[in-house]
Amino acid sequence: MSTITRVGVAPKTPEQRAVRRRRKLRKYLPRYLSIAPYYALFLVFGLIPTTFSFYLALQKWDGIGKMQFVGLSNFAYVFSDATFGLAIFNTFAIWLMSNVPMLFIALILACLINNRRRSKFFYQAAYYIPSVTSVVAITLVFGSFFGEQYGLINQSFAVLHVPAVHWITDAWPMRWAIAFIYMWRWTGYNALIFMAGLQGIPTEYYDAARIDGSNTINIFFRLIIPLLRPVILFTVISSTVGGLTMFTEPQVLFGNNGGLSAVGVGGVGNAGLTVLLYQYWQTFAEYHYGYGAAVGWVVFVITVAFTIVNWRIIQSENR
Repeated sequence: MSTITRVGVAPKTPEQRAVRRRRKLRKYLPRYLSIAPYYALFLVFGLIPTTFSFYLALQKWDGIGKMQFVGLSNFAYVFSDATFGLAIFNTFAIWLMSNVPMLFIALILACLINNRRRSKFFYQAAYYIPSVTSVVAITLVFGSFFGEQYGLINQSFAVLHVPAVHWITDAWPMRWAIAFIYMWRWTGYNALIFMAGLQGIPTEYYDAARIDGSNTINIFFRLIIPLLRPVILFTVISSTVGGLTMFTEPQVLFGNNGGLSAVGVGGVGNAGLTVLLYQYWQTFAEYHYGYGAAVGWVVFVITVAFTIVNWRIIQSENR
């Protein structure tokens, strides 16, 4: 094969190539500087702390003294600690009790709002307000509802001659109390997400279904839900991450008196102890920084695995 050469063009010298690189740098420098703050913040508050946390998970450290390398001992103790197992059970139980009904109710509310022609903005704003309200304030208000002697719920039960529920001392009512707070906060937010997905469905599909004789229930299960599967996947994943990292609700509702004991973090019997609350207590109350970092990585792996499982389930239904 013959080669084509550029006749009359002298090869560039190193000085010329350096000048060309400087010109390109001056040309693209404003663009690099415009995105530099994000990467700087990510480096300082994201990548470096994440890398250090993994290094810390291999150490035994109280936050003041010298670090002692222990290898994978922290991770081994995570899986042998019965209290961590209870925290995992509580977290998944509360997640199921809150997310399954929450997403279904949110989808129903989204359909009702989407069918309204008037006052739609009012309902959208009303449903969004709980998600931006202080979690501490919400939990304190619900704490007054769940009071065992003078709480609004038990007082209402007394009027109806229904036995009082021990929301703060019995295991399953404690978990239901946390689930109710989580549901109240995020149901409206997920309803707005579903509503955005509903607005992307052409109205011709509904008209065609009506012509074919489908009623409202058939349209909901055979038209709306299949077309909203990508939106459902998003809400399931985001709700999974939020549910598995629940912290403020049990911390404020039950307090942390007495440490990880019979009556301590997560309430009586640690029935409201979640994995993130367990990590917080081990790290910042017991000063087991290395062990707390190991718990954080275990929670991260569990969250990723659970997200992948949810994604696989939703995707398998699309085939």
